[in-house]
Amino acid sequence: MIDRLSSKFEIAVLTGDNKSEENNLKKYFKSDINLWFNQTPYDKLSFVQKIQSSAKKVLMIGDGLNDAGALNRSDAGITISEDINTFSPASDGILSANSFNKLPDFLHFAKISMNIIRTSFIISFLYNLIGLFFAVQGTLSPLLAAILMPLSSVSVIVFTTVMTSLIAKKAGFRLHEKDG
Repeated sequence: MIDRLSSKFEIAVLTGDNKSEENNLKKYFKSDINLWFNQTPYDKLSFVQKIQSSAKKVLMIGDGLNDAGALNRSDAGITISEDINTFSPASDGILSANSFNKLPDFLHFAKISMNIIRTSFIISFLYNLIGLFFAVQGTLSPLLAAILMPLSSVSVIVFTTVMTSLIAKKAGFRLHEKDG
């Protein structure tokens, strides 16, 4: 998983652990990945702000309340939790710890989902442009326009929902179920 992520993204590891954990972490991370130890919540927040000041986007992944400030400040924050039902940090999403290895797949799914949303906006724009064309010519009755306008919104919502669900199903993702 780390190799897949590091081939596409810059990775930095900031931990509150002391330097004695360095050998354990180096087993998982390549030598070109920066590891910072003894990091306070303020250090993590400052690190995120520094990266953002250079016009880069930051995805912060944290596992505790000591990461809340950096998670909240990042462009996208994901909390890793053993029990996603009881933990509610200042993040955009919560990922079950046993699904952490699927993070590259989730990020890929998010990118595809954004493309689906953009496509939905284009469909909506074209739909409205066509409607405007007929309305300006006077060939679109107000009653038909009143029917088509909500239909446009519904069709975009249905398209987005169906496409994202199909892609999620194809990728093997399932929604979290409280009972199992």
